[in-house]
Amino acid sequence: MASIKIIYEDNHLLVVEKPINVAVQKDSSNDLDLQTMLKDYLKEKYNKAGNVYLGIVHRLDRPVGGVMVFAKTSKAASRLSEQVRNNQLKKEYYAVVENKFDEKEGTYKDLIEKLDNGNSKITPNGKEAELDYLVVEEKDGKSLVKVNLKTGRHHQIRVQFKYHGHPLCGDQRYNKQDKTQIALYAHSLSFNHPVTKELMSFTSVPRYGYFKDFNIK
Repeated sequence: MASIKIIYEDNHLLVVEKPINVAVQKDSSNDLDLQTMLKDYLKEKYNKAGNVYLGIVHRLDRPVGGVMVFAKTSKAASRLSEQVRNNQLKKEYYAVVENKFDEKEGTYKDLIEKLDNGNSKITPNGKEAELDYLVVEEKDGKSLVKVNLKTGRHHQIRVQFKYHGHPLCGDQRYNKQDKTQIALYAHSLSFNHPVTKELMSFTSVPRYGYFKDFNIK
């Protein structure tokens, strides 16, 4: 657990900084996943002999790092999942993308379809996908953008920015000529506490790869 940063913990929630290149839950690779790591952490911390409950309420793609919240009870999981469905759980990302923007802030609204091969693309048959972006800094033909994700479609940020002429740097799936680490990071997470209803906000700042070229606060 030394590699997992715990940002906040109480009886209902566990907020952590997800490491890059770690799956959120077990997949076909059988690599050690974040949920298993955190369950082991809870078992050890609270000296629990049996199974530990830890609910996943939202996800990040395997190569993407940043802030995530997990639920320590089924009630918390249900209430947080409801906030996700109602777009009350707010997520902001940092991304470094190719090319400069004509419009330094704007909104992308597209229809995204998840394909059988594990990719997604914008098609007339897709589901509504929306995000807001703000250009924070431009440097050497690349742009640091802050992304306010309004829907949670599969690979949404990666697909929409590629479609609009700004593929993410290091995105080995949608920007295949760039084989470095993807420059996408879950910077901020806000939601209402599932029990107290208090507004909770957490942030984390990326300090690796393309992000090191920009002044990120």
